[in-house]
Amino acid sequence: MERPATMPASHDGRGHKRPSLLTLTGVELRKLADTRAGLWLLIVIALGVVLTHVVMLATAEPRSTANFAALMGFAQIPVSILLPVLGILAMTGEWTQRTALTTFALVPARGRVVAAKLLAAVVIALITTAVTAGTSALANVVAIAVDGDGSWTLEPEALLGFVALEIAYILMGSAFGALLLNSPLAIVLYFVVPTLWSTLGAMISQLRSAAAWLDMNTTSMPIGNPDVTSGEWARFGVSALVWVAVPLFFGALRIMRREVN
Repeated sequence: MERPATMPASHDGRGHKRPSLLTLTGVELRKLADTRAGLWLLIVIALGVVLTHVVMLATAEPRSTANFAALMGFAQIPVSILLPVLGILAMTGEWTQRTALTTFALVPARGRVVAAKLLAAVVIALITTAVTAGTSALANVVAIAVDGDGSWTLEPEALLGFVALEIAYILMGSAFGALLLNSPLAIVLYFVVPTLWSTLGAMISQLRSAAAWLDMNTTSMPIGNPDVTSGEWARFGVSALVWVAVPLFFGALRIMRREVN
């Protein structure tokens, strides 16, 4: 008797070809802009970036302080605040909009869906950083015309810091979303819990040593500066482990095990 042929790894148990991780990531990217909340959030982020350029060009004293590095660094503020909300919405979308049954029926391997959401979050962070660099370049041209610095220098350490911060923050939002699976609750706790921890770390002397390693609001401050040290990177990495990796691990487990109704 002939042995049945082995099913290729790219097929599921019913003989259907599985969508690749790249395809799933593309689907997740499209879903971020398909929903009204996701689309408006992207629009608000873009408007926030433009607004930071306008504010710096209008208020920089002296004018020579307006340059490419300064414009891009200032533009990271609205991005770092709002981009994590997009990560939350990506993770909670199926459960908030009650489409989990459809999603996991089409892709039963839930781990692949979670991985695609995380890859989509990283891609969005990279695209946002690239777009911010483009708008900052345009703003710098305006700055040159109005007696700005005109410098185009951006240290590699600063660019690496900007990218690392945006990826860390959107993955932190994704982690909160995966852990809670409820958009409003995840958004509220994302902003409240780290802020509360930062406040306690600043007010209580016994917590200051721990906060220096475990408070992302503190450890992220040097990241993006040209003179950032290896020790500052290490503290940022430890805080990211606590606020990103740990909740993301338990959130992924919850998604894998939660019953879909």
